[in-house]
Amino acid sequence: MNTITELQSWYLSQCVDDWEHSCGVKVETLDNPGWLLKIDLIDTEMQNVEYTEYSYGVGIKADSSGNNWLHTKVEGNQYVGYGGPEKLQELIRIFLGWVKSNS
Repeated sequence: MNTITELQSWYLSQCVDDWEHSCGVKVETLDNPGWLLKIDLIDTEMQNVEYTEYSYGVGIKADSSGNNWLHTKVEGNQYVGYGGPEKLQELIRIFLGWVKSNS
């Protein structure tokens, strides 16, 4: 199964009551260029699960530059991922890996 299909399945599994009316998954572009992925965790099995912030290619001592960067965290009951223009699939894959490791 590919990452988009897996994310669709996860999303659909959350749509059981009212979650989909006020929560969801958002994918946006950044002007760096890059991607922003936000996934609401409230009222999901991931809501209170600890997440270790993960990043590379960002910050003062960044090992990479250009398009090879990524940063993920949980903030305000959301999984939030930022990444370079070729990192959308990786942002999704990191989220899904976290979900699978805590199921």
